[in-house]
Amino acid sequence: MLILFSCINIISKGVQAKEDDHKVTNIGAVIDVTSRTGKEEITAMEIAVQSFNNKLNNHGLSLYVQSHGKDPMLAAAAGINSVAAEKLIKENNVTVIIGLETWELAAPVAEIGTRARVPVLSFTAPSITLPLSALRWPFLAQMANNESEQMTCIAAIIRLYGWKKVIAIYEDETYGGDSGKLAVLIEALQDIGSEIEHTLVLPPISSLSNTKEVMQEELMKLLSLESRVFVVLKASSVMTIHLFEEAKNMGFMGRDSAWIITDKITTYLDSFNTSIISSMAGVLGIKTYYTENSSEYQSFYGQFKQVFRKKYEDEDNFEPGIYALKAYDAIQIITEAMEGMINTNISSKQLSEKILSSNFTGLSGEIQFERGMLSQNPTLRIVNVVGKKYKELDFWLPSFGFSRSLVNEETEHDGNTAQGLYGQVSWPADLNQVRNPKGWAMPTNARPLIIGVPGRTSFEKFVKVKNESNQNEEPEGYCIDLFKMAREFLGYDLPYKFVPHFSTYDDLVRCVHNKTFDAVVGDITILANRAELVEFTQPYAESGLSMIVPAKSEESAWMFIKPFTWEMWMATGAMLIYTMFIVWFLEHRSNPEFEGTWKTQIGTAMWFTCSSLFFAHRENVQNNFTRVVVIVWLFVSLVLTSSYTASLSSMLTVNKLKVNVTDIEFLKRNNLKVGCDGDSFVRNYLVDVLQFKSENIKTINSQDSYIGEFEKKHIAAAFLELPYEKVFINNYCKKFSATTPTYRFGGLGFMFHKDSPIAMDFSKAILTLSENGKLKELEEKWFAPSPECSTGVTDNQTERLGLHSFWGLYIFAGATSTICFFFFFIKLIKDQYRSNTSPRNNSIWSKAIRLAKFIYQGQQINFAIDQTRPQLPEIVGRGSSRWKYSSPDAAEDHEAASSEAADVEMLYIPGG
Repeated sequence: MLILFSCINIISKGVQAKEDDHKVTNIGAVIDVTSRTGKEEITAMEIAVQSFNNKLNNHGLSLYVQSHGKDPMLAAAAGINSVAAEKLIKENNVTVIIGLETWELAAPVAEIGTRARVPVLSFTAPSITLPLSALRWPFLAQMANNESEQMTCIAAIIRLYGWKKVIAIYEDETYGGDSGKLAVLIEALQDIGSEIEHTLVLPPISSLSNTKEVMQEELMKLLSLESRVFVVLKASSVMTIHLFEEAKNMGFMGRDSAWIITDKITTYLDSFNTSIISSMAGVLGIKTYYTENSSEYQSFYGQFKQVFRKKYEDEDNFEPGIYALKAYDAIQIITEAMEGMINTNISSKQLSEKILSSNFTGLSGEIQFERGMLSQNPTLRIVNVVGKKYKELDFWLPSFGFSRSLVNEETEHDGNTAQGLYGQVSWPADLNQVRNPKGWAMPTNARPLIIGVPGRTSFEKFVKVKNESNQNEEPEGYCIDLFKMAREFLGYDLPYKFVPHFSTYDDLVRCVHNKTFDAVVGDITILANRAELVEFTQPYAESGLSMIVPAKSEESAWMFIKPFTWEMWMATGAMLIYTMFIVWFLEHRSNPEFEGTWKTQIGTAMWFTCSSLFFAHRENVQNNFTRVVVIVWLFVSLVLTSSYTASLSSMLTVNKLKVNVTDIEFLKRNNLKVGCDGDSFVRNYLVDVLQFKSENIKTINSQDSYIGEFEKKHIAAAFLELPYEKVFINNYCKKFSATTPTYRFGGLGFMFHKDSPIAMDFSKAILTLSENGKLKELEEKWFAPSPECSTGVTDNQTERLGLHSFWGLYIFAGATSTICFFFFFIKLIKDQYRSNTSPRNNSIWSKAIRLAKFIYQGQQINFAIDQTRPQLPEIVGRGSSRWKYSSPDAAEDHEAASSEAADVEMLYIPGG
């Protein structure tokens, strides 16, 4: 094991004086002096030490730097064997150890520092906050945060552009692997509904003899994957260079690809030359933000640029990065911890406590520790590699999200819900493209989208393969036309190739799942078990299980009685008779048109009431009560006749079908056979869900075969999905009837690979076609009904009119007639008693007889006979101004009612 030690003593001019005249504090730094980052850190610490030594005359700092070289494996071994840390502590008597850009270096050194009670300041922290880390390493101060905020930012970018699957890449190391970055990223992606499709672990760069060849072999593993969103979690600068050079050569930096790098890799951009950066064009990077506007930074920047250019003339870029600022702040942390205790001997524990209690704003940001690491989450910056440089885009503010500025304005909306980043992003391979990358291996002319289509279908209007032997001939049908129409709304070119597949629909689902086909276009029903394997588009047609049964016309010679239910007919008849009685009662005493014998009066009243139904009555009514009754009855007649006419017209216009099979239970109860499509899921559904016997299900492979099976009585019913049922009924509407689907499914849609962005684009296109009416026009083109079925033939039942629709009207009419009857009846009684001045037989029976005859004939009967008065002819008055002699029949009735001699008396009957 080769470890290079480079000890650099940096003290003021009085440092070489005697120790009792000048106090010196030794600081040990573990840094890779050969890397760009290490050079920046050394330069920054030199400036900080020099600045401190120039301010104080009685105290100085001495900096000892150990370089662990380019080999992280050696660095880890050195940490594990405690060689480097022990030498710094024992030989150089260092008070504090700083540096350590990776957690793989910081962890073993923190163990040494804890045992030796020497404070350790690391520039990094583990991706996952380790439990009890503060107790395990009480002398460790981590000038960094965990990776959660950075991974949340990366996940937000992925959610922003709708990428569902990503590929994670990191360089493996012997000590610590990915340092927990992968686990944090997985958790962040789960929160947004995305996932890691594949993890590419690159071997350590130090272990590779032929880096280019190994890199090509590793990237070849990604060619079979569909995702083109790459997140590089961790890689050394050398590995990063090889990774992007080979990725560009192998086509992984295409226009539908997206690359995201973490802040550790983003820091390399300041040290890479222009040729390397050009291979990373279009990459999005996460960068820890620090202000460049403060006077402290401007002062440091001038010194750094001067010193760095003088020491490292071979470097192209002389600007400091985030690790240089952390190195400068680390020296300031130490110097502030020793302030006020320069002349006293402080213990390591006291120094460590002072370091962990630091609270100031440094060049790298807020310096305040909590449980051994920085308490405040960093503000991040999104950068974009463009050409031979990179530009800064948006900010990522903790607990807020994307922002144009550092100000957390309430009016700004979170970038997670925006259409893209606020800053314009230049994507790989196409710096001027308007659309965002799909993050998916999109089809090209060299590799078109392989689309499977059902080779055999029962209803060929959906999909029809015209020539099975010639697969170059495109199929036709409603689904094919819909696919082509939707393709025009995608906004990008989509090369494709149709491949017929002569098997079941479930086999087509499996072919998409195992990537034999990229998609399937056809009449595929969306089911839950299928959706677990593939991605469906928005349904373009609803789906449900419908039962087809033979039917015959319901026309009958007694059709005219069907508009009303029998309850309605009974109520109407009862209302007519009751109205007839009321009209007769009110009119027969005073209206000559209602005179005559009983038969004549009843016939007249019946004729009057029935003819009023058609407004054809000719009899005049004289009683005001009668007029009220007749007006209400005419209104009832108007409503009844209008309703009857409308209902009968509907029944005669719409040709209804009558079926013998009404439900599924009837089929199962009578053990009848049914038919269905054998290639679809319906057969299994009938057996597993509807509990049909398998031997009672007959497989039918074509639309016309259903007709033959019905005619031969091989099946009593057929079960078809709703789209097929509509096609079938549109052609055979006069012979068959369909039930309303009771069992609903997800509809018909196209299939793509799971989480395919193309499926989402087709869903949007189908919705657009539905909203602008194009989908309806396409349905009318392919599924127009036959001429005999386009005249309104249907199996829908016109509802018969029942009593529940008219009972209020009947109650109103009956109540009106009854009230008029009672009022008139009371008036008659009053008139009878008012006109009765003769003595009479006052028995109850006599009174009842007189009242009955008075009601019927208008006569006043007197049973007390005056023998001294001469008998005069009976005169009966009709009306208020007309007088008549009583008829012989009336006299005979009077004689029969009385056992004594009849008195002749004149009666005055007031007008009715």
